[in-house]
Amino acid sequence: MIAKRIIPCLDVKDGKVVKGTNFVGLRTVGDPVELAQFYSESGADELVFLDITATHEQRDTVVNMVKRTAENVFIPFTVGGGVRTIDDVTRLLKAGADKVSMNSAAVRNPELIRQSSERFGAQCVVVAIDAKKVEAGKWHVLVNGGRIDTGLDALEWAKEAERLGAGEILLTSVDTDGVKDGFDLPLTETMVKTLQIPVIASGGCGKPEHFPEVFKETDVSAALAASIFHEGTFTIKEVKDCCSNEGVNIREA
Repeated sequence: MIAKRIIPCLDVKDGKVVKGTNFVGLRTVGDPVELAQFYSESGADELVFLDITATHEQRDTVVNMVKRTAENVFIPFTVGGGVRTIDDVTRLLKAGADKVSMNSAAVRNPELIRQSSERFGAQCVVVAIDAKKVEAGKWHVLVNGGRIDTGLDALEWAKEAERLGAGEILLTSVDTDGVKDGFDLPLTETMVKTLQIPVIASGGCGKPEHFPEVFKETDVSAALAASIFHEGTFTIKEVKDCCSNEGVNIREA
């Protein structure tokens, strides 16, 4: 059985890691490269950097941050935010990222998924989906940092992304993001059952027990959190110990 992955997420704005609730109320929590090093040394399986205002402000993800991270961190990391063209994908991968996450640009230009997958392989292509519930069993895709409801059905869009060559889906529930009451289990389970590719659950984690809960209640491949790690509330080891105690197959911290 493949071990479940624990992934800290670093939302980056103006070169600093920030955190908010429901995508708003942002506050600074630290330097991205320093935090990445700390999490790598603490037993994180992977890292995700999201430059959360890059698309909205029409500026590129800071390639220098990626280079610095690649020089100091020795676990896989994904970078997203402001990825609009195949050249953006190329630049980030050449700078040292293992995977590139695309959200708004993929919705506007789905061929970017195919181009990236064909050139670099599906394993490098992560499609991030910010989903908001609109009625029972139905979620819409939001873009531009959760600012715009596209009207796209999140499940249908995920299936299309998979068809085009995405290797993984980073699924964030806008409804639970930053609330700390647990991952969105109905959304996560429905998405996992819809796809053949791995899904990363994101949005809502508030305590270590939420990790084994999402792993046991859904067949998600990985779970991602920010607040509980950035605020020093819980450590990677505490989360992994909690998962192990609940019988979840996990890599040791």
